[in-house]
Amino acid sequence: MSEQDPHLLTPQDCLVALMVAVSASDENIRTAELVKIQNAVNMLPVFASYDADRTNAVSQTVYDLFEQEDGLDALFGLIRDNLPERLFETAYALACDVAAADGSLAEPELRLLEEIRYELNIDRLHAAAIERGARARHIT
Repeated sequence: MSEQDPHLLTPQDCLVALMVAVSASDENIRTAELVKIQNAVNMLPVFASYDADRTNAVSQTVYDLFEQEDGLDALFGLIRDNLPERLFETAYALACDVAAADGSLAEPELRLLEEIRYELNIDRLHAAAIERGARARHIT
C-alpha cells in the first residue's frame, strides 16, 4: 500500500477500508455509498493530509480479502495493527454513515457493524449514539 511497506495501512487507509467493507458487505455497492465514502475522504479533517488516490488501492485490498475464507479476520487484524484507538469511534461513525447512505440496512451490513463494534470495543451506549446520529443524518 505504501512505498515503504506494501502491506502497511495508514490510519486513514483503515478508515477507508472499513467504509468500503460496509459498502461491499451486502455484495451490492451502491452509488450513494461510494459518494458517502468520497465525500468523507474529501471533506473530513481526519483525511486532510490523505492522498485520495490511495482509495482505489485500499478498496481493492478489501475486495481481495473478502474473496478469502478468513478475509474479514485478516481485515480486522490490519485495522487493529494500524488504526490508533483514538480513531475507533470515528471509524464506527464512518461505517454507520456508509451503511445508512442508501436509506436501508441489509442484514449483512448490520452484522458487519456489529462485528466492527466488537472488534473496536465500542461501548454499547456510545455505539447507540453514533447509530442514532447516522440515522438522523440520512432520514428521508
